[in-house]
Amino acid sequence: MTPDHERRLARLEKLAYALDSRYRIPLTRIRFGWDAILGLVPGLGDIAASGPAGFILLEAHRMGVPTNKKLRMAGNIGVDLILGSVPLIGSVVDIGLKANRRNVALLRGHLESVEPVPAPQHMARVRPV
Repeated sequence: MTPDHERRLARLEKLAYALDSRYRIPLTRIRFGWDAILGLVPGLGDIAASGPAGFILLEAHRMGVPTNKKLRMAGNIGVDLILGSVPLIGSVVDIGLKANRRNVALLRGHLESVEPVPAPQHMARVRPV
C-alpha cells in the first residue's frame, strides 16, 4: 500500500471510529459514536451524519475502489440513513450496524488486495540461501 493511501486510510479509520465506536456504555461492551448521537435529533441528525459517511465513499472513489464495492458502501450508507431515520430505534440500528467502520474495512480490504504491503526494509537485504 502506498504511503499516501496508508495515511488517508488512517484518517478515515479515525473518522469511522468517532462516528461508530467512540464511546462505550459503562459495564457493557456496547460502543457507539456520533452517528448514533446525531441520530437522536429527528430528521437533521441522520442527514448530518451522512455527510462524513459520504466523505468516506468519496475518498474510496478517489483511491480507485471498483464500482461494485462503492455500490456496497453506498448500500451501507443507505441502510444506515433509512433505518436510522426512525426515532430512537434508528439510534439502536446505528449502534449495531456501524456502517462507517464497515465501509472503511471494505476500503482497506480492497487496497490490501491490489497493493500488497511491502516487506520491511530489513527483509529486503536478506539474501536467499
